[in-house]
Amino acid sequence: MSRQLTAALVGNPNSGKSALFNALTGARQKIANYPGVTVERKAGRMYLPSGEPVELVDLPGSYALDAASPDEEVTRRVVLGEFPGEAKPDVLIIVLDAANLEQHLVFAQELIELGRPVVVALNMIDLAERDGIVLDPAALSQSLGVPVVPTVAVRKRGLDALLEAVGQAESLAGKDMRSQPHQHLTLQERRLAARHMAGGAILSESGVHRLHASLDKALLHPWLGPPILFALLFVIFQAVFAWATPFADALDGGVSALIDFTNQNMPAGIVRDFLTQGVLSGVGSVVVFLPQIVILFAFILVMEQSGYMARAAFIMDRLMASVGLSGRSFIPLLSSFACAIPGIMATRAIADPKDRLTTILIAPLMTCSARLPVYAVIIGAFIPATTIGWGIGLQGLVLFSLYVAGIIGAMVAALVLRRTVTKGSASGFIMELPKYQWPPLRDLAIGLWQRAWVFLRRAGTIIFTVTVVLWVLLSFPKAEPGESQSEASIAGHIASGLEVIVRPIGFNHEIALSLIPAMAAREVAVASLATTYAVDAEDEDVAAQGLIPKLQNSWTLPTALAFLAWFVFAPQCLSTIAVARRETNGWKWPLFMLGYLFALAYVFAGITYWLAVAAGL
Repeated sequence: MSRQLTAALVGNPNSGKSALFNALTGARQKIANYPGVTVERKAGRMYLPSGEPVELVDLPGSYALDAASPDEEVTRRVVLGEFPGEAKPDVLIIVLDAANLEQHLVFAQELIELGRPVVVALNMIDLAERDGIVLDPAALSQSLGVPVVPTVAVRKRGLDALLEAVGQAESLAGKDMRSQPHQHLTLQERRLAARHMAGGAILSESGVHRLHASLDKALLHPWLGPPILFALLFVIFQAVFAWATPFADALDGGVSALIDFTNQNMPAGIVRDFLTQGVLSGVGSVVVFLPQIVILFAFILVMEQSGYMARAAFIMDRLMASVGLSGRSFIPLLSSFACAIPGIMATRAIADPKDRLTTILIAPLMTCSARLPVYAVIIGAFIPATTIGWGIGLQGLVLFSLYVAGIIGAMVAALVLRRTVTKGSASGFIMELPKYQWPPLRDLAIGLWQRAWVFLRRAGTIIFTVTVVLWVLLSFPKAEPGESQSEASIAGHIASGLEVIVRPIGFNHEIALSLIPAMAAREVAVASLATTYAVDAEDEDVAAQGLIPKLQNSWTLPTALAFLAWFVFAPQCLSTIAVARRETNGWKWPLFMLGYLFALAYVFAGITYWLAVAAGL
């Protein structure tokens, strides 16, 4: 009895392989795992026009035979016949996305170079036509030297022609195809050839598609792309201050009015102090920065939904590779700008363990949204709201510089880690670029509401709880006449011990007090300072003032700058440490992360303070 012939569906991710597999095999499928790995094996039976059965295997999506993940390793071994117990495919069915032809043709050339019987399924051609792209399959077939069949898998269009082409290709199975000339190209040569073949196969395209192609030429250009990205980020941070100021001032005025109202309508006592000093001064000092949070996330959501964020990842790939990281690390690090917790969890997609560990260890250096209230209150108090050029505000420039400092710190830390404790080589990175589109207003509104609600929920739970506990520790025991309440209290005695350590870097008693609860959540540092100054205020009018005037009266500029430098490098909240412990299966690396981040924070805060003092600031 002759061996049953086999065929394999191969192609890039998102090419429609699974839909084509389902259309060709129907219910005649079986799913299991490849032996020794957790990668899923999908196989089914299809029938050629002659009635001959063929086993069809749907291989995991890959970008190259040079495997960069477990999925791609399985694909490589099956295609090359190196997988134990797995028959070498007699025919390779290469599935291409007709709307993204140039990128998919790079891997297709590498597969054709193997000299095996090949049929190309030009899939999702209906979506290409919808986008205004008219293709010539015959021209593409001539360029590749193999049959090309247009298909629409979800509508079962072109399947008969594809099966017929597979039958003709299988008649060559077992023969030595290497007698035919197959040129072996480098990756750069394949990319150049893919561009020429895609250009020759496109008969016409719409103006919108040409516009998108022109945008990519500029936004993805190795020299133009990075300046455009950083200019966009610069505009974002200018807007965070310029646009949010009226709304933040209104909220701040509302909190102050509530404090005045409470003072005037409640009798003096512990309950009134709890409401004014603990709840309103503490939690309110954080809530007033909701406009900045909303504006920042509005820009981030627009970048994601428009398709630009993926291109930013492509632009950053070269920088990531220069410090020993894979471009796959960019998405987790990008997520860490919102919160380090989902960023660390997203590292599960990184195949290389050393690459993944390095990304986890530097994720807290990305400036998460919890730091924004800290930055905003200090910048608002000590950086003048002046312009240093047309449309360039000094406050926005400082905020932009803090974010850049975090990024530079993360890259330098990665460079050092990859040459020491996580030594290893970087892997390659390829990602699918989505189409440009206008962000749907409904999706944008939902996204903003969700993020605003998360911020307010943190203010109503974590920040509220920590602030109340801090207020209790600050309020008891009561200070003697002429003695500072914040120093006489339980919290004050704790802070006095820490103050000995942080005094050399310019930190005062109130800052030492705020650093401890800030480990629960970054925003709590602002709430802690507000509560501390409210407890110490001897006059109700002073207590009702916002935090910014109190800081201006108590801190020097070098101290404020050192405080900002501390939060650029200081470790994240306890929840982040707990997630890092779970993702690394132990306390070794989280404790290492805590140690090196605290050391960086202390050193750079000290350098900032003493340089500012030396400069006469």
